[in-house]
Amino acid sequence: MLTAPQLKATRLALRPLSQQDLAAFTLYRQQPEVARYQSWSDYDMGKAQALLNAQLGGTFGAAGSWFQIAIVDKDTDALLGDLALHFIDENQLEIGFTLAPRHQGQGLAKEAVTCLLDWYLLQNGGHRVTAICDTENLASWRLLEALGFRREAHWVENIFFKGAWGSEYQYAMLAREWRSRSVNRF
Repeated sequence: MLTAPQLKATRLALRPLSQQDLAAFTLYRQQPEVARYQSWSDYDMGKAQALLNAQLGGTFGAAGSWFQIAIVDKDTDALLGDLALHFIDENQLEIGFTLAPRHQGQGLAKEAVTCLLDWYLLQNGGHRVTAICDTENLASWRLLEALGFRREAHWVENIFFKGAWGSEYQYAMLAREWRSRSVNRF
């Protein structure tokens, strides 16, 4: 079984979401531009507390489980955003990423996802990481492509979402692909 990561990158750190994060977590999830492509609409402190309680009562890395990992400033520990981890099984992980609006466009999501991929695929023997995003969420799919994820599917109007039919892309990265990119990355 995996242990929740406590990782450091150049500008940020990844760690389990904690009680101290909930006010900032709730604040950015309430922003319409953050919620636009997410499953929630009216996020509040009660939903944040319920999510944290479920995580504290769960087993990190258990097949079928979801966990949010905090993306924090490495120096101040201030919450910048979060990574969603869906453990499909013991070898496959689905990810998502959310940043507070004032931290978007600075390369922080790329740094956080890179750190996560190194941890899961290189250090923990994961085999495959996937991500699904709305086709209109350019920032998300451009990030995935910049990291070398392969677009494996384009589902057309496959999901009725917030009152309209939406289309999605599915991306994937295999451990051997990430290892190859890691050798040539630095």
